[in-house]
Amino acid sequence: IESLAGLGDLKYPLISDVTKSISKSYGVLIPDQGVALRGLFIIDKEGVIQHSTINNLAIGRSVDETKRTLQALQYVQENPDEVCPAGWKPGEKSMKPDPKLSKDYFAAL
Repeated sequence: IESLAGLGDLKYPLISDVTKSISKSYGVLIPDQGVALRGLFIIDKEGVIQHSTINNLAIGRSVDETKRTLQALQYVQENPDEVCPAGWKPGEKSMKPDPKLSKDYFAAL
């Protein structure tokens, strides 16, 4: 049924929000309609939201961008003295979070 937009064999947990308590807690619930906006939250191991995107109902989310953002988060957690510029992908050069030290990154562009 994956060909009919099914989810297939997931490698991560999936939950349901029948009571709407999760969507309300994350600020994506439209109460008078009883539906949630398209919210995406990347939460680290300590329970801290590291990334959030909230789209209107008619606007979808990019799986590729979500994966890239998650990979960037994992990279900076493993390399806390570096940051990932916009559009960064695994294997690409990162930056130092300092105006002077970041010049190496910009000089290579």
